[in-house]
Amino acid sequence: MVESNSRIEMLKQFLASDPTDDFSEYALALEFEKEGNRKKALSHFENILNRNPSYLAVYYQAGRIYEAEKDLSTAASIYEKGIEVAQQQGNSKTLNELRTALELMD
Repeated sequence: MVESNSRIEMLKQFLASDPTDDFSEYALALEFEKEGNRKKALSHFENILNRNPSYLAVYYQAGRIYEAEKDLSTAASIYEKGIEVAQQQGNSKTLNELRTALELMD
């Protein structure tokens, strides 16, 4: 836990110096999720999506959290939007991951 806390503090410092650093905010959200704090993780994922909807990696992670929280309509909507972004970017690997996640919800 100490190692995770130090990573969280380091990532918070990165964000303090550059609040638009998508990578640091994404990494921070993953750290919060690892600790079981889905609410904080989701808040950071949502910040990224609002600021930079082309940040593709966020869609899968945010969708998973919404699924875990039993908000299936929001999860599906996040996956669907991620599928659109993956298609626009020509990212077949993430496209397949998002399609699979959406199909497994049914």
